[in-house]
Amino acid sequence: MNKEKIKEAVKTILEEIGENVNREGLLGTPRRVANMYEELFRGYDMSKAPKVTTFTNNTDGVVYDEMIMDEGDFYSQCEHHMVPFFGKYYFAYIPNPEGKILGLSKVARVVDFFAAKLQIQERLVRDIVDYIWRELSKDGVEPLGMALMMRGEHLCKTMRGVKKKGIMTSTELRGVFKTDDKTRQEFFNSIK
Repeated sequence: MNKEKIKEAVKTILEEIGENVNREGLLGTPRRVANMYEELFRGYDMSKAPKVTTFTNNTDGVVYDEMIMDEGDFYSQCEHHMVPFFGKYYFAYIPNPEGKILGLSKVARVVDFFAAKLQIQERLVRDIVDYIWRELSKDGVEPLGMALMMRGEHLCKTMRGVKKKGIMTSTELRGVFKTDDKTRQEFFNSIK
């Protein structure tokens, strides 16, 4: 990321919207925006993708093949208008008794990483599930199922255009969450 180019671009934008880039309140703004972009858009560097910790299922005599869930907050930037969208995510998976189980603290890190670039919510849910599914399947044994629902408020809708607050919901379902009505319903019931 070239921070000098970003600083110059921010100065140009400020001038073009009618601001005086030399007024006291704006003197450090181009630098602050460049530094912020480095943090907000760190998701473009796959070398910084979080390592997903997995553990062999069926160790110490414990076999786990029930639903495991995690939830948390997410923040991203709309690729259409470059304004934030944010909300809650609800993640669940069912480990394969012959496969791996997931270190759940890593889910939040994966969500944060893939949200740290210009996104649309539909792609964001898919990117997260693709990555975690791939990590859990490295030994050739896929989890029995995985689900992710994200509910987000998009400021491109709330503060511009239609100017209406609303929540967009997107899901990505794999394995038994997609093929088994009872499992899918259990997931959706748990997040109501």
